[in-house]
Amino acid sequence: MTTDETLPVAAPVPGAVPDEQERLTPVAAGQRVRVSVPATVGNVGPGFDCIGLALDVRDELTVDTTPGAALTVDVVGEGAGQVPTDERHLVVRTIRRTLERAGYEAPALHLSAVNVIPHGRGLGSSAAAIVSGVLAANALLPADARADEEEIFQWCSRLEGHPDNVAPALFGSLVLSWERDDETFGHAVVPVDPAVSPVMAIPTTELSTEVSRALLPPSVAHAQAAANSGRAALLVHAISTAPVLLLPATRDYLHQDVRAEAMPASAELLRILRALGFATVISGAGPSVLTLAVDAGQHDAVVRAIEEHLARVGDLDRWTVITPAVGREGARIEEHRD
Repeated sequence: MTTDETLPVAAPVPGAVPDEQERLTPVAAGQRVRVSVPATVGNVGPGFDCIGLALDVRDELTVDTTPGAALTVDVVGEGAGQVPTDERHLVVRTIRRTLERAGYEAPALHLSAVNVIPHGRGLGSSAAAIVSGVLAANALLPADARADEEEIFQWCSRLEGHPDNVAPALFGSLVLSWERDDETFGHAVVPVDPAVSPVMAIPTTELSTEVSRALLPPSVAHAQAAANSGRAALLVHAISTAPVLLLPATRDYLHQDVRAEAMPASAELLRILRALGFATVISGAGPSVLTLAVDAGQHDAVVRAIEEHLARVGDLDRWTVITPAVGREGARIEEHRD
């Protein structure tokens, strides 16, 4: 899970928030909670800030509550030796805030994070960190103090700032999300056709969401918005029941072209793969590149096309190609010992 980003100040959501002067109740020591959370692709094609896809690449977090007041954090895999291992750790901050919101605290914690999701590559590492921290903290609470699924979704969305990554991280599959008039969030899970198989090209270079988002214009033309709406609607139909339509359904008019200057190698790979007839998009805010193959033959052809292009431009050693399945399961509690 990523651990070096600032946790946004969350707006109030339903649920008890203790008075700052109220004494917090310690959660029980001797507990162990193990959580796994999938990688996610936000902004799928035309689904800017509203369509996210889970991938079967999972980070795992183990949290132990221990007597005393010590904090220890071990990180294996992505981010090991680079991310903070103290109170600045994003998962630690998420756990603390989630417990405090319910009126509890965990004076002593031991965290062990086994990270597989790359950081800063558009695969939802911060959403995975937040979801894992919230689920772990919720499990540490007494049963009558735990939030339900809807409350967890609202809280994770507030902490992340938007729901398009936390929704598929929580629920799996493809998820549509939106902000309601009362400033809470809604979601709807869309089943993905079994024929659809992702191919992900991941560069060694990172790109922060903040840098990528800063390139977006403050407004777009009505014609662009209308065109994007049509493709987003088509995407839902294509990915669930008509994969043959994924190429036109993944055409974006809002964010990929204007962000290309921040990731020229990714933009070039995107252009080449789409010209070959593959449903290719930038993964999240980039710079990873996702292709949704529509059958086994196309899946193999996509992998070959990526490798041939990278070899041609001399970039094979700067990219990794993986072929994860769609993450049909969202986050789950793997173990909880009292």
